[in-house]
Amino acid sequence: MRWLIGRLWLRIFGWTLVGTLPDAPKWVFIAAPHTSNWDLPFMLATAWSLRVRVSWLGKHTLFEGPFAPFMRWLGGLPVDRRAPHGLVAQVVGEFARRERLVLAIPPEGTRSYRDFWKSGFYHIAVGADVPVGTGFLDFAQKRCGLGPTLRLTGDVRADMDRVRAFYEPLRGKVPADQGPVRLREEGEASP
Repeated sequence: MRWLIGRLWLRIFGWTLVGTLPDAPKWVFIAAPHTSNWDLPFMLATAWSLRVRVSWLGKHTLFEGPFAPFMRWLGGLPVDRRAPHGLVAQVVGEFARRERLVLAIPPEGTRSYRDFWKSGFYHIAVGADVPVGTGFLDFAQKRCGLGPTLRLTGDVRADMDRVRAFYEPLRGKVPADQGPVRLREEGEASP
């Protein structure tokens, strides 16, 4: 049913789906660029069209009240950012507990312009020892899907050069809100 909904959504809006899935039961699904509220339905349509049961992190308050079951059905995993233990450690633990998990993370962290991507996706993938699928939405060309699957090495600058090479030409729905593809840690990494 989800596959049909995803395909129908993309067809109605005239989008082309490209790419292939990583050959792994667990991986981080980068969801970028992220500049609009439209990104969630397009990301879900992309994942469903690829037949991926994608999970995503959401503020715990989204999972309270009458919409909680619907948010979980969409793949949401509640996180409490006020919790004293770190979010990365929580999610790495979630990967360890499950046989299958595809976690979509928008590294921009917000729909507004930021000078840096949030590094959680990177630390989660390295900590859980899972590959990264370069999921994308390119509103300029109405293309979506998955680019290359990457194994991160722990060399932040070198890994981000590969990520950057893929994402630089892509455009979000609101290009002015799309920040550069870089992590704050890149400036701190040794040359």
